[in-house]
Amino acid sequence: MNAIALKMLMGDRAKYVSIILGLTFASLLITQQTGIFLGIMARTFSTMSDLEIADIWVMDPMVQYLDDIYGMQDTQLYRVKGVDGVEWAVPFYKGQLRARLKDGRFQSLVVMGIDDATLIGGPPRMLEGDLADLRRTDAIIVDSIGASTRLTQREADGDRPLRIGDILEINDNRATVVGFCLVTRPFSTMPIVYMTYSRAKQYAPQERKMLPFILVKAKDGVDHRELADRIHAITGLGAYSTADFKRLTVGYYLKNTAIPLNFGTSATLGFLVGTAVAGQTFYNFTLDNLKYFATFKAMGATNGVLLRMILLQAFFVGGTGFGLGAGIASLIGFVLRKGEFAFWLPWQLLLASAAAVSLICLGVAAISIRKVIRLEAGVVFKG
Repeated sequence: MNAIALKMLMGDRAKYVSIILGLTFASLLITQQTGIFLGIMARTFSTMSDLEIADIWVMDPMVQYLDDIYGMQDTQLYRVKGVDGVEWAVPFYKGQLRARLKDGRFQSLVVMGIDDATLIGGPPRMLEGDLADLRRTDAIIVDSIGASTRLTQREADGDRPLRIGDILEINDNRATVVGFCLVTRPFSTMPIVYMTYSRAKQYAPQERKMLPFILVKAKDGVDHRELADRIHAITGLGAYSTADFKRLTVGYYLKNTAIPLNFGTSATLGFLVGTAVAGQTFYNFTLDNLKYFATFKAMGATNGVLLRMILLQAFFVGGTGFGLGAGIASLIGFVLRKGEFAFWLPWQLLLASAAAVSLICLGVAAISIRKVIRLEAGVVFKG
């Protein structure tokens, strides 16, 4: 009977293809829009993703998320170092400065200032140059995408990417490019520049409190949350484990921006359209085949057998549509992965998308099952 159910399904090619297209569209839209949403949310804490070496982030207690920066006095670093359970603590600068390019254009930058002595907080991967080159006079390291896009140098024969040795002017200070790095794409599209902490303070507008963050490594066996609570109790500063600070940052964007609403609307629209198209087409398919279901009943098939046949048909097209939709979404994300396209496809998202398509299939099957269960076997002998 299962083979007969599949033959019935594929016998009407037009309706078969229409159902699969509807479910493919639903799966594609749900997977892609949710994947883009997750990708954007992941970019809000991209700096923390690149600095997994730090167990705890310490900051002003009023900070609400990663880019909500309030300076602290440098002396707070020594207070944090003195807390029991801290293996090491280093300063970390993060802020926005403006650069003047060779041709006179201005470009805003995200500046990362890392510890002069240890260089902890540097980029996760160097493409050219060496991290130790930051100790040279006026040295900076630029992220590769920013160097080839917004910081290109205009010359007579056209634009070219930044090269090692090129000069930028950052807040009226000379900066020499000594290397290029690969970083996790940030929420903003501004280029990312690394320099030493002391140089970042020199280049930034002078304020009484210049230290945005302190990166802390816990001693072996020390619980990160307990140590964060201890730092907060002793110093009065805000202290979060890396995981908690990520959640705090994402929570801020979820609560205070329209990003979830926009992408949630698109994903919901895909679900509703997929349900409407697949449901209507599958119901029409069932109506066209009522005479066959009546024949099966007349031959002794139980309602349970007919129910299994309809569910098999619904989940067969559902599995095909889900595979095609998720595959297309994955392919788009893979092709555009090196640009500004934000897309993250964890296995949990695939499970959620499969569950959504399964829910559509159950709804589609329920509509048709009701019609078949009420069918009288004698209808096959009428007319």
